[in-house]
Amino acid sequence: MIFAIKAEVRDAKAKTFAFAAQKTMYGGKHIAAGDTAFVFASENEGGVGLIAHGVVTSAEAIPKKRGVERQTPRVSVAIRRTKLATRPLGRRELKPFSDWKDGRPETELNFKFYRQATNKIVGISDGAAAFLEQFFS
Repeated sequence: MIFAIKAEVRDAKAKTFAFAAQKTMYGGKHIAAGDTAFVFASENEGGVGLIAHGVVTSAEAIPKKRGVERQTPRVSVAIRRTKLATRPLGRRELKPFSDWKDGRPETELNFKFYRQATNKIVGISDGAAAFLEQFFS
């Protein structure tokens, strides 16, 4: 499976990224070492959107807290960067794609990342992954 993560990124050009206890949605809890991941620097934290493509080097599920009924699964991941984005793609570029049933990769990304703007790890379709690949040289 292919994943995308939107999180706070302090160094957009780092060779590796580590994200602790990240919220998961849309299949994000299934992320594992060896998976492909696209990294978005969260605009909520001053980032610019899509910054990198990489390979997950480790993924560890965070145990749920006892006695808490509804909990979003969380995962800590490390990603080795393989490519840097060469064109911008973030909230501004994806906002016009809001017809949730149109099947476009842009709409899928807008829905999963910006409809509920929290930082998270999400599973993405092959179509969305192919779309994102266009942002790397």
